[in-house]
Amino acid sequence: MILTRGARVTGAVLCAVLAVTVAGWLVRDVRAVGHPGELWRYWAGYVDARPKLSTGTSPIDVAMLVVYTVAGVAALRSSVAAAALVATGVATVALRLPGVWNIGVDGMDARFPHELRTRALICAFVALAAGLALIVTAGAGRRPPRDFYDRPPTRPGRGASVTTFLLLGASGAVVIAWEIRQAVTYPSRYPEWVVGGGSLTEPLTDPPPGWGSAVAALLCLFAGISALSRAVHARPFGMIAAGLLLPGGIIGIARVLHFELLDHFGKLPTEGRLTVLTWFFETTAGVVVLLAMACRGFPDSAPAPTAQDWRHGYPQPDVFGPPPPSQPPPGW
Repeated sequence: MILTRGARVTGAVLCAVLAVTVAGWLVRDVRAVGHPGELWRYWAGYVDARPKLSTGTSPIDVAMLVVYTVAGVAALRSSVAAAALVATGVATVALRLPGVWNIGVDGMDARFPHELRTRALICAFVALAAGLALIVTAGAGRRPPRDFYDRPPTRPGRGASVTTFLLLGASGAVVIAWEIRQAVTYPSRYPEWVVGGGSLTEPLTDPPPGWGSAVAALLCLFAGISALSRAVHARPFGMIAAGLLLPGGIIGIARVLHFELLDHFGKLPTEGRLTVLTWFFETTAGVVVLLAMACRGFPDSAPAPTAQDWRHGYPQPDVFGPPPPSQPPPGW
């Protein structure tokens, strides 16, 4: 199935709305902090990074801004536009849903003014509506290919599928293992670690840490299994899952370099060494999966020629020889 022209334009517009919303919050944080480098230092958790105001965004928003931009372009041009819109809508709804009940908790009152929280709540509802609209648009705007000019959806290659399955499957298992460790070591932080609460200091527009980790892990496992079966939707879901792995890995590597942890790697406790290795693994897995899934796949199917195609001289696919004559010979 491919998308109609109207569905493609609608999907691109919805992605643009989501991208503008995220970009607006990023610009707000940069202006509040004073410099993009200072915002980056705050995200990375440097000790000397102290912004003037609490931030409303995190590196996840940068990743989602890239996702919305790529999905908007794919909606207009890609053969897997429908799957790209569905994957983008699912990720948007999953990441923005906690804001509905989390933005108005008591802890947010002390950190953010009422006007800013109201704006964030409105943006959360807009994001949820746009995410659901992306899914509906992709489902309602599909149609079968009509001629040879309609490019059928593509599936990932065998090598890319196996690579994606192994890396995303392992990444999802690692994220789940760290969340289990978090629950066992700090049980008092639950359930606020997952659903949010006044004691947490997460950004205003982003989900709680446990919720974000659960979304990333589920997307990794789903995309990995889909890639193993070489499903059409494996490419967009795999790229989004890899994109959600990169922020944590890149921030972690920045901390490793800033605090020179590699120079003292042997002296770190076992958990510290595993944390450093996890950051490097997530970054490597994210980059490799992005490269593997970004490669052009193989066509899912080819449309069958019609009688009109024969009259216009189109040869039948995978059949050698000239097309049949437009008029039958005498005595036919």
